[in-house]
Amino acid sequence: MGQTYLSKIQVNNFRNLSNDVLEFSEGINCIFGQNGNGKTNILEAIYYLLNKKSFRKNTGFQQLINVECEEPKILFSSVMKNNDTGLSAYTGQVTNEKSIWYKNNEIDKKKPQLKCIFINPFDSFSFHNTSSFRRSWIDSHLSLISPEYKKTLSSFNTALRFRNSLLSKKPLKFTEQIQANDPQLSQYSFNIIQMRKEFLNELAKYCTMTFKIIFEESHTLGIELESKFNNFTQEKILEHYESSLETDAIIGHTRTGVHRDDYIFNFDGFNSYEYCSLGQQKMSFLSLLFAYIELFRYKFTSYPIVLIDDVSGELDERRWKNLIGYLRAKDFQVLITTANENFKNELEKIEDAQKMKIENGNLLS
Repeated sequence: MGQTYLSKIQVNNFRNLSNDVLEFSEGINCIFGQNGNGKTNILEAIYYLLNKKSFRKNTGFQQLINVECEEPKILFSSVMKNNDTGLSAYTGQVTNEKSIWYKNNEIDKKKPQLKCIFINPFDSFSFHNTSSFRRSWIDSHLSLISPEYKKTLSSFNTALRFRNSLLSKKPLKFTEQIQANDPQLSQYSFNIIQMRKEFLNELAKYCTMTFKIIFEESHTLGIELESKFNNFTQEKILEHYESSLETDAIIGHTRTGVHRDDYIFNFDGFNSYEYCSLGQQKMSFLSLLFAYIELFRYKFTSYPIVLIDDVSGELDERRWKNLIGYLRAKDFQVLITTANENFKNELEKIEDAQKMKIENGNLLS
């Protein structure tokens, strides 16, 4: 498929943003402004347009709507450009009850063809410290490039919820129902593990490379799956569920399974959480994100739009320049924000970049 870009966006009643029309180049777009003025809100509006949800956790309509709006309704208008099919209009209307989206004035229930990746360097702490965050990160990013994984994971979660409901409520003959459900649960579990391992192996091919390009250091990066079912056949997974049934019934839920899998981020063969400094952890996480973008490009022969919320605090001046050089060498569309005056000065030197300043939600230039 041809490369798709976001050409324009306008939002009404979204957080503190005005209804200015924001126009973007197909390369680097720099968004300047002091903290609290709406830079990240622009990235969030774009993310919501493309994903129908915010990248912020526990964020619903009431958190997104401008508190001063006259009508409780958020409006999105955008123009997207595809190298093969040309321009298309994508608009939407979101209320507390529902949302309606249109492509070229016709109702469209599908998400736009353009995908996006949000890069928040502060997520490095959660990735290195919280197993549930690691699981969620892997599941969401793998699902984005593999519809098969997304479908299999959804089927697994449905089967797991059914099993846990039976274990909790214990209706008549619940053990027989679980025994009938477990073979399917075992098949989903086996397939999920295989797809996760393949994904991690593919990511590893790019992680080391991106770390060296951006940070000018040679280190071997990779992610290892830590699973109860590592190297299990489907039959052995089923045996485990069967042997665990009695104890699971006492506790009231399924204690072990791929929903409890974890991941170890290795840095030169050592667990980065235990071995690396906070700075190395942040650099490794940024390398992981850009490695994923390269893998996305390999899978789809086109890049996602990349939304980078201020990374200036995570890098020194030399690495700022390396990052800018890396971005300029790539074909993806990127929006990068900063409130750091020194980093702003570096971004200002990019002659072909689109630059805009945001103050109190308004576009100044």
